[in-house]
Amino acid sequence: MSTPLWQPRDTSGTAVARLQAQLGLSSYPDLHTWSIENPGLFWSKAWDDCQIIGSKGSQFYTPGKDFISAHFFSDATLNVAENLLSKGRDGEVAIISLLEDGTRTETTWGQLRAQVGATTAAMKAAGVVKGDRVVAWVPNVTETIIYALGALSIGAIVSTASPDFAPGAVQDRFGQIEPKLLLAADSYQYNGKFFDCAPKITEIEKLLPTLTKTIRISEFASWITPFMGAPLDFTPLPFDHPGFVLFSSGTTGKPKCIIHSGAGVMLKALAEQLYQFELHATEKIFFFTTCGWMMWNWLTMALGRGATIILFDGAPMFPTPSRVFDIAQQEKIDFLGLSAKFIDSSHKEGLTPAQTHDLSTIKVIASTGSVLSPESFDYVYQSIKSDVHLASMSGGTDICGCFLAGVPTQPVYRGELQGPCLGMATDVFDGSGKSAAIGEKGELVCTVPFPSKPLGFWGDADNKKYLAAYFEGFPGVWTHGDFASKSETGGFTLFGRSDATLNSKGVRIGTAEIYRVVETFPEILEALAVSQDWEDDTRVVLFVVVKPGMSFTDDTEKAIKAALRTQASPRHVPDLIVVAPALPRTKSNKLVELAVADVINGREVRNVDALANPEALEWFKAFS
Repeated sequence: MSTPLWQPRDTSGTAVARLQAQLGLSSYPDLHTWSIENPGLFWSKAWDDCQIIGSKGSQFYTPGKDFISAHFFSDATLNVAENLLSKGRDGEVAIISLLEDGTRTETTWGQLRAQVGATTAAMKAAGVVKGDRVVAWVPNVTETIIYALGALSIGAIVSTASPDFAPGAVQDRFGQIEPKLLLAADSYQYNGKFFDCAPKITEIEKLLPTLTKTIRISEFASWITPFMGAPLDFTPLPFDHPGFVLFSSGTTGKPKCIIHSGAGVMLKALAEQLYQFELHATEKIFFFTTCGWMMWNWLTMALGRGATIILFDGAPMFPTPSRVFDIAQQEKIDFLGLSAKFIDSSHKEGLTPAQTHDLSTIKVIASTGSVLSPESFDYVYQSIKSDVHLASMSGGTDICGCFLAGVPTQPVYRGELQGPCLGMATDVFDGSGKSAAIGEKGELVCTVPFPSKPLGFWGDADNKKYLAAYFEGFPGVWTHGDFASKSETGGFTLFGRSDATLNSKGVRIGTAEIYRVVETFPEILEALAVSQDWEDDTRVVLFVVVKPGMSFTDDTEKAIKAALRTQASPRHVPDLIVVAPALPRTKSNKLVELAVADVINGREVRNVDALANPEALEWFKAFS
């Protein structure tokens, strides 16, 4: 067993230690086993420990005929917004908002409650009722959270996207759920550039015919001002009432609309923040995210811990590479959430915050978005902070939470995620569907339902898409699409995605969104995009087949990248475009991304028998 990079000191005061003591258990593995063998009792205990406001009822867990049909708290009533607004004192700061240009604003709990009350009243005046969808195409700013809380107060369903998504990509997402209200960005800043969103708002409105009102960020204050003074008005809702729609990456077509219980997402996030990270009231929580990533939802839920959340909108390394560490020092952050790519980039920039910054307040550095390499573990402890709890996390949009995360009572080992979250029956299965041996690579799975499992997919009445997304690998078992192995330490090691979803600089995106743009070019016959493990991270490689008689020039490549940047988003621009002689396809004429991904990543190709032209794979071996 390797030497720990970090050892917790006194763990007796942690929520994990208290729960172990109450149950007469002596270790985290024992506690975890209890939590998955007794899901009703555990999540009921989490409700209590997280001080959830509402009627818990008596049916904490009801097993169904399968994973999907299981229910939590089937006779409970509560309101998510009420819980997120219940903790802080009026004069204390709830939200700090920072923009790339240095603009900084504070919102106290009293101001937040008053503005949410006014927003709820404004939404009701606009005709919003329980079950309506309200959407936001916005930067990561305070108004977005107030808007979301106003909607959740009513029982409306919230969906968000970042403003770098082009109108067509916005339509692919929001158009499916037929929203009533849109909160829209007037502009945003990124990497020293100013982006005017006004022309795109008009286009988006045309693409979303169900909208009855658009509120621009610049108009938000004036929109709610007539309603200031309205009391908070929380509609009691069932636990399984939809609160959020998040979007899959669009690998096989339009992004799938994943419907999440607002209460399920809240309980899962608050349990993680308490048990896995030991976050408390008045602490300052920062996670670098956009409104297009589920970490925005996770960060918002930290209000339910009574914490101060810090929002940042802009490029994390502008105007200097140390920008995020400058923020951590200035704001005296307790929890610093970063992407694995950012940590790797900081390493390559030669940053040494341990020498240049006062980071004494930071107790946890969390990393997610892609696999955190062993070298990045070394870098954190050698160059950022030697006495910090480094927690590599793994979960996703699909569950709006984590399967694996930090364990405050356990050591941190190089390259490993410390362990499964309480309540999450996380395992690694081999190809035969059995629990893999220690050190054996396999599929990351979850064998017991949990409160933040999706309620379903929008428009998927018979759950066909839902079943196909997670349960085709091993019947009745959630298969997440990650390669992983278990360690003798009790931790896990991840090896990247096992499905066709792309990972672009820590953000999951879909191939279909790329193809829709690239294949409009007259030179291109067809295209195939895959992620390749590269220099301790991933890169997106776009393979294109050129039409007979046509050529692929540097100008063509530049035009494709420009089109993807403007018609999809900057994240959809591949790192490398390569002309290929042919692409592998199935006997039913479908392109096979997984086969190419396996070849260029040096893995055994799955389902070769299903290919009509397996010989096409030979050419790709040069890229492995």
